Amino acid sequence: MKGKTLLIVLATALLSSARMEACTNVIVTKGASADGSVMVTYSADSHQLYGECYFSAAGRFAPKTWLEIVEWDSGKRIGQIAQVPQTYQTVGNMNQYQVTITETTFGGREELSHQSGASIDYGSLIYITLQRAKSAREAIETIATLMDEYGYASAGESFSVADKNEAWIMEIIGKGEGYKGAVWAAARIPDGYICSHANQSRIHHIDFADKENWLYSEDVVDFARTKGYFAGEDKDFSFCDAYNPLDFSGARACEARVWSAFNILTDGNFNGRKADEWLDFAMGLDVDGEKMPLYVKATKPVTFRALADVMRDHYEGTPMDMTADAGAGGHHTPYRWRPMYFQYEGKSYLNERAIATQQTGFWILCQSRSWLPDVLGGVLWIGMDDAATSALTPVYTNVKEVPQPIRVGNGNMITYSETSQFWINNRVAQFAYLLYDRVAPVVREKILAHEDGCLEDVKVLEEQALKILGSDPGKKQIDKVRSILTDFSNKKSWELLNTWKDLDRFLMVKFMDGNVKEQNPDGSFKTIETSATIPTLTQPGYSEQWKRAVSKDLPEHMIAK
Repeated sequence: MKGKTLLIVLATALLSSARMEACTNVIVTKGASADGSVMVTYSADSHQLYGECYFSAAGRFAPKTWLEIVEWDSGKRIGQIAQVPQTYQTVGNMNQYQVTITETTFGGREELSHQSGASIDYGSLIYITLQRAKSAREAIETIATLMDEYGYASAGESFSVADKNEAWIMEIIGKGEGYKGAVWAAARIPDGYICSHANQSRIHHIDFADKENWLYSEDVVDFARTKGYFAGEDKDFSFCDAYNPLDFSGARACEARVWSAFNILTDGNFNGRKADEWLDFAMGLDVDGEKMPLYVKATKPVTFRALADVMRDHYEGTPMDMTADAGAGGHHTPYRWRPMYFQYEGKSYLNERAIATQQTGFWILCQSRSWLPDVLGGVLWIGMDDAATSALTPVYTNVKEVPQPIRVGNGNMITYSETSQFWINNRVAQFAYLLYDRVAPVVREKILAHEDGCLEDVKVLEEQALKILGSDPGKKQIDKVRSILTDFSNKKSWELLNTWKDLDRFLMVKFMDGNVKEQNPDGSFKTIETSATIPTLTQPGYSEQWKRAVSKDLPEHMIAK
């Protein structure tokens, strides 16, 4: 490495706020997953986003019906589009046919982010497309058609687009004022490979001759030439270089997360080369160096557990480890409150932006499974708030309703709800942030217990559902299975809510006032011999790093004699 400091001095500019609070996706193809499912993860990260599970029932509409478009980020009405005769059910970022669409915002060139008259934004584009597409390819075509017809009202986006057989990364950016629509490119991820994106455009060279594995707008190169972003031959064109040129922040706050996901899932093997070869690039120390691969080959089957835990990463064990520097405080806390930068004595410093972060609204792990019928194959594992301190719970994409603890309208960012998973998760997370090295292991035990228990229960449930469906299921059998899936998803959601409520109370009792109450093997609290209510406790103190850092700043009179 060219440098190992965890706080990097910025010589010229600070990170934009958009990049500081944006999202992370990891895509696993069916040949790379342990069970043959296509998996996509997504953390919806924003300080203003309330965690809930969006739901839209399938519907039929009369001719000349119009659909009002409300911008996802602002809640502002921005236009209307023609409704289609039939729409499909969506649960979160999946639909009833096991199609998944998720995103990360890369922004790109500022002059392309505003388009007067455009009536569809990136969020609406996702959820409307899910209502209209039965496959990943159809979804990409639908996205392109909607942008051509109604314009594109957002900044640059990377989309994960997947179904039960294929997975794609699609990148789009608007054309700006005086134009309509967007330019875009989409690459199919080869089976057996893993892809990721995190708020930085990742598509470089497009294989224009490979129509099976590459899709793109006809003017993707010519528009760049028109705007002066590119002047070479088609074969040398780079989508990223033209529309979202990489800088320090794009590497350190964005590509670093991709590097970490790849590093974890491949044990440091990027298509036969060591991950460390791209470490300087990821850390922003070699921005002009060789770019990371768009996707990497799986070196071992990716399990549900491995993928879920990637979303809980804080760069542990790497030079960017957020638990290891003085900023982690006395309890190895891998969080830095915003803003991400600070200034001291005329210099600007940057804290890390890891995959797991405090400002997550919701996060998901989507599974599409080709060996199961669509009514049973799609399952959205969803968690609320910070992935590192929350558990995923399964919601099938063909449920009849979303469970109340994660339902839209059950609380909001300024209204607390006793039945909201988002709010109880935030209570637990806030406690963990104070005493991370003590509390996080306790929370981790509860996460594993819920998720592993759900994985086992899912197997039993699906065996029963397949028996009900039989070889030629009719409407009655399908409806019965949907009811069973609804009851199961609801049960697991309530179990998780109640478990986290109990956990919240337990953490208060065990770790109150910085003490740690000791427990017996059966989980009960130990007490002194003369009383059944006075606990025995320990006071572990602070980390050695904290002691070293603080001791350098203490005045002479604080030294014990």
